[in-house]
Amino acid sequence: MNATVATSVFGVFMVATVALGLLAVRGRRGGEGGGLAEWSVGGRSLGTVFIWVLMAGEGYTSFSYLGAAGWGYNYGAPVLYVVAYMSCGYALGYVVGPLLWAYAREHGLVGITDMVAHRFGRPWLGALVAVLATVFLLPYIQLQITGMGVVVSTISYGAISLNWAYFIAFAVTTGFVVVSGLRGSAWVSVLKDLLVIVTLGFLAVYVPLHYFDGYGPFLDRLVTEKRDWLTLPGHGDSGLGQAWFITTSFLNSLTVVIFPTTVAGYLGARNADVLRRNAMWLPAYNVLLFVPMLLGMAALFVVPGLAGAESNLALFELVVDSLPAWSVGVIGVAAALSSIVPMAVFMLVIGTMWGRSVLSLVPRWERRQKGAAQLVVVVAGSLALLLTYTAPNTLVRLSLISYEGMAQLLPMVLLGLVWRRLTLLGALSGLVAGVGAVCGFVFTDNDPVWGVNAGIVALAANLAVALAVTYAGPREHDPRPDEEVLARDEPAVNAH
Repeated sequence: MNATVATSVFGVFMVATVALGLLAVRGRRGGEGGGLAEWSVGGRSLGTVFIWVLMAGEGYTSFSYLGAAGWGYNYGAPVLYVVAYMSCGYALGYVVGPLLWAYAREHGLVGITDMVAHRFGRPWLGALVAVLATVFLLPYIQLQITGMGVVVSTISYGAISLNWAYFIAFAVTTGFVVVSGLRGSAWVSVLKDLLVIVTLGFLAVYVPLHYFDGYGPFLDRLVTEKRDWLTLPGHGDSGLGQAWFITTSFLNSLTVVIFPTTVAGYLGARNADVLRRNAMWLPAYNVLLFVPMLLGMAALFVVPGLAGAESNLALFELVVDSLPAWSVGVIGVAAALSSIVPMAVFMLVIGTMWGRSVLSLVPRWERRQKGAAQLVVVVAGSLALLLTYTAPNTLVRLSLISYEGMAQLLPMVLLGLVWRRLTLLGALSGLVAGVGAVCGFVFTDNDPVWGVNAGIVALAANLAVALAVTYAGPREHDPRPDEEVLARDEPAVNAH
């Protein structure tokens, strides 16, 4: 009976989600508005509210809802890096967001692959970056499939196996993103954010009262019995000490501003002021992240013994154990939408990159970029689903791998857009060095390395090689003026 009630509530909300996505794009299918720009960046017409909920939705994923609780359960204090890097990243986004928006708007671009191809004047470079970015985005899609699968299986009280739950997560999200695009994701983000705020606010009060008679007794018990969880490097031999915390927060705050999904949010804005306002307001949303972190540590006393990927269940074990089935279903919907919205944007971005920068190089696909992008969405989602079955991992681990790899695009994207001297050979050489270092560290289980985030060591090597090759090699001849190649402020766009 519990499983029936909870899954029924969940099913009703999922149908409503798809309907909301369809409603969002109604009347926008025909003509120019129904093309790739409308599907991928919402026709560049989203205002402050939609951009806020969309970008907050990207930051508050199943990684935050479940992974933060899981790492709070496993390690404790190291998980606070999530709050640190996201807040710092929003501050950087105040400057970087309008810059990228203006560059894309002026030159008719829809993603970082377009930007790189335009900056260096090489269409094949956009295709190369699209392939590389896809490799490092797939773990993040896998993360969302895993998170939603955990939710579906848990709220069904085990009636739906994890394997079937993973497939349901893939099928719902793939169908949603193919039909609705970025605009539909923004609309659903409104529903998702309302549910997240309400459910986490409720759990923040309910769980400590229900299990510990309040925060005072809970925190007293935590200090007395689980002291290791409250200081770096946290519980166990994690290697996640102060140096790791600082370098990871720094690396991720830099990377998040050029993460393809973040850039999709930037480019969907109506104007640059929308992005500046969002950069000021988005850190307030991070307050919610403390809730799953604390509840993960509360689960140590209620459901001890969760190991490895099972720690992702920490938050929902408390929910299922203490609440009636209908409320389990509602909280499950909030967590599921925290997977669907960001996963939809990740898949949409991959489809856009391939449709615009890879398949467009094939003559027969050049005029069918939107259809090609939608096909790639299905393929990318299928690959992530396959990885979920064959190479499961904890949610935070998947997130870290994505960010460390994506960070290696920083010199080519950001430095290249503000410094004309950077050569194509220098940028490519640095990229090869950085990606090679990341793969070497991650696949030999040497992350952290020397106590710091392996991605920042790789980025340092990347930047050093890029600069060395640029200065040692010949200057590139590009007849285009600086204003055509480099990123400029918004007034230049308006003048254009």
